[in-house]
Amino acid sequence: MLIFPSKEWVGSFIEKLNSSPDFADAGENWEGDIVFVIEMDENFPRTSCVYLDLFRGRCRKYDYLENCEESTMPQSEFKYMGPYGNWVKLINKELDPIKGIITGKFKLEGPLMKIITNRKAAKEIVNVAATIESDVQKKTV
Repeated sequence: MLIFPSKEWVGSFIEKLNSSPDFADAGENWEGDIVFVIEMDENFPRTSCVYLDLFRGRCRKYDYLENCEESTMPQSEFKYMGPYGNWVKLINKELDPIKGIITGKFKLEGPLMKIITNRKAAKEIVNVAATIESDVQKKTV
């Protein structure tokens, strides 16, 4: 069982994302990079980042930073940020990625319209994340 977040979890996630026909279809118009920022909370002692370079339904490049600060965070078109507990809810599909922004559970830096027009791709990213056997599946914090 993999630990979320970790280098191993991200590696498994990218492998599944790049072999997902649903993501390939939903993300065919997406071109751009994004950093997922998993912020510390009472159940997670640090802030970690996952960088994804997404291009037409595939991830061309990725990185995981276990301890991520503003000065070490990869530059990207988007930042999708939220506390660890909300990431757990997202992975367990208890929280929609777009509704998470609207309700303030997550913060987005970058053009919101691009995310909204590619909401199917955002949902497929969550669907893929939910398939990875990890320590946070069905564990709400």
